[in-house]
Amino acid sequence: MVFGAFDGLHPGHLNFFRQAKKYGDFLVVSIGLDDNVKKFKGKKPLFNEDERLDLVRSCSLVDKAVLGDKDEKDFFNHIKKERPHFICLGYDQWASQNYVKEELKKCGLLEIQVVRLSSWKPELAKSTRIKKRWTKGESPLL
Repeated sequence: MVFGAFDGLHPGHLNFFRQAKKYGDFLVVSIGLDDNVKKFKGKKPLFNEDERLDLVRSCSLVDKAVLGDKDEKDFFNHIKKERPHFICLGYDQWASQNYVKEELKKCGLLEIQVVRLSSWKPELAKSTRIKKRWTKGESPLL
């Protein structure tokens, strides 16, 4: 299981999905809700949560895509429902492995392993950089 805004898929996201697939045969992608994306990133996403969900669902690397939990007091509710064997964190995600492990322990989800995945060309594939180039009319992946 992986988490993110996925505000427009790009090669970095695809690499992220490929890395995560190495930890199991079924990849669940949790798409951040619009309010949570704004809270964590400081700005609204380019595409709304339903559009981002549709986009991720169309990716052949993804077996299941879900919206993040609406319960702001317990972001781990949908993890409880999916019960993944692994949670794969992106190289730049705010949550530390230890934080996630501690929260999983509080929920009684001791069997879930947490790993941090590596970056793929962060100078090219970071969403904020791609959007900046795109809004300037430049090729997004130069």
